[in-house]
Amino acid sequence: MSSPCCSGWRSSTCCSRSRSASWPDGSSVGWRSPDERRGTRRRGGAKVTANAVLYDEPGPRTRRRIRVGTALGVLVLLAVAFLLYRQLNSRGLFAADRWDIFSDPQLWEALGRAALATLKAAAVAAVLAAVVGIGLCVAKTSRSPALRRAITVVVELFRGLPVVLLMFFSAVVLPVSIFWSVVIGLVVYNSAIVAEILRAGIASLPAGQAEAASALGLTGGQSLRLVLLPQAVRRMLPTLVAQLVVLTKDTSLGYIVGYFELLRSVQTLQGFYGSRYLFSMFFVAAVLYLILNLSISRLAIHLERRGSNRVAGGVAPAAAQPDA
Repeated sequence: MSSPCCSGWRSSTCCSRSRSASWPDGSSVGWRSPDERRGTRRRGGAKVTANAVLYDEPGPRTRRRIRVGTALGVLVLLAVAFLLYRQLNSRGLFAADRWDIFSDPQLWEALGRAALATLKAAAVAAVLAAVVGIGLCVAKTSRSPALRRAITVVVELFRGLPVVLLMFFSAVVLPVSIFWSVVIGLVVYNSAIVAEILRAGIASLPAGQAEAASALGLTGGQSLRLVLLPQAVRRMLPTLVAQLVVLTKDTSLGYIVGYFELLRSVQTLQGFYGSRYLFSMFFVAAVLYLILNLSISRLAIHLERRGSNRVAGGVAPAAAQPDA
């Protein structure tokens, strides 16, 4: 006697639930709901469609291989770190008498002032580079061919010049202080990079975004300011954060023009305390740079997640409302 679920119109549903799917790596999985097959999930009673998936989700076998590869990679890194430590320790670079100066509070006070000077130059240059970069991006997306060509020449010129040369030019030619020489050099170079990043973000948006803004009666400037640029910034935020980290590291070039930032402070302190502390001083400087850059990256990730949660919180309740 046949099962009641396999007779009549319910047979196809039952059979489809009894079949098992398979992962791309060949391992099998059980039946999945239509929402799971379409890559959607429910949040607060509303369906939330996932973003376009650019790769197949790994199955159990692939996940095991990933874990094994990760473990092997960690072991290799630990082995390299141990060999490097043994090589440096054999030369006495980790001896206690090479690190005793770090018990001096005046040393940390000097390093703190230098770190603040680094952050000050990076913060001012980042804000100005963002403002100038947005202006260059807007001008480069203008409908005027002459303006686009002129801005393209300016952007390519700024990108092609070394930051050190720009700092030297500002210090020698312009009647500004050393601080502003460093800032101007950073702004000129990074504003061109920011403009190109934003232009690429706008170009990656679907054409329907600008068409929809035009259909709503927005002008070209309003469409760019209210619709295109905010989406381009969100889409290119990882690249912008990476460029901000590069800008922070480039402040170390300021020691060439006499700006007392972290690297120049370390060189001055090393000359005062003696050459035996060369390795320890530069090692601490590298750790401070890592802390600064990782803090910037974590702050940007936090802001990105906060913005994403705010957008999701505003969209999900609207999606959950029933149709009138």
